[in-house]
Amino acid sequence: MEEKEKSGMGHLSKNSGVDPRWPRSLGLIYKSWFFSAAQSSSCVLAFYFLLCIFLPACSDDQSIQSLHKANNEWIEGRNDQAIEAFNKILDKYPEGPAAEEALFRLGEISHFSLGDSQQALNYFQKVLRLNKKGPFGYDAQKNIAEIIEFTFKDLDQAIIEYQKLITEFKEREDKGDHQYRIASIYYKKQDYEQALVEFEILMEDFPGTQWREVSRFKAVELLYTLNRCSEVHSYYDEFVKKFPTSQFRDEIDFVIASCLEDEGRLQEAYEKFKSLEGRYIYPAMLEMKLTGLKKRMKKIRIKG
Repeated sequence: MEEKEKSGMGHLSKNSGVDPRWPRSLGLIYKSWFFSAAQSSSCVLAFYFLLCIFLPACSDDQSIQSLHKANNEWIEGRNDQAIEAFNKILDKYPEGPAAEEALFRLGEISHFSLGDSQQALNYFQKVLRLNKKGPFGYDAQKNIAEIIEFTFKDLDQAIIEYQKLITEFKEREDKGDHQYRIASIYYKKQDYEQALVEFEILMEDFPGTQWREVSRFKAVELLYTLNRCSEVHSYYDEFVKKFPTSQFRDEIDFVIASCLEDEGRLQEAYEKFKSLEGRYIYPAMLEMKLTGLKKRMKKIRIKG
């Protein structure tokens, strides 16, 4: 047994250069070293794990603080300092939530504070390219549509931009607002046939919209403008039924009276116009209608 042990130590000495006089507890030393190394590795791994958790959180915290500071500069009316602060954020965070907000705020500053609507469009479009479905995507698209309609007066492009708000943000509950803008733009363009179509889409597809009353009134006006009085009556009856106390009641009564006049139903038209006395917004026009009807009815009686 002793010879085997000596032989073993001699082999170790010869091949490894380890002093054969090492104690028999060498295995314990290796075991102790292994656990020490394992513990050290665990510490290193734990350290890196904590870095992975906390470094992004620290980064997020820094970006939030930077955004808060930049927003305060704008709120206080220091536009130049706000722009500089938001640009620094973009330099540090070219992508992600901080970049999206910085670009959106730069667009707001450009449009609302500086009146540079073209630069604002550029910023809002960058927001969409970064993250159309992010927290600033919808408002960026809405600002683009409104700038194009009201600032640049590019009505055809505005229709396209409002349509995007309906089709690309389907989860929104205010899609009826954008459909109303589309219908109103066609009305501005004097494309009355298409305007009527768009108002009818609004009433059919978005029955809960705040624009349902005005849309039905506009539809009655458009039908009269398009010389489709035969359809005006059914629209009028439905309007009165649904909105008996409507703010548009006097105006829609004027339209139906005009249709009655055009259809040769002069007495009915006269009575309808007469009922508007004292409450119609354009009394001179009302008086002109009444006077004209009196003359026409008088001529008919004379001929008769």
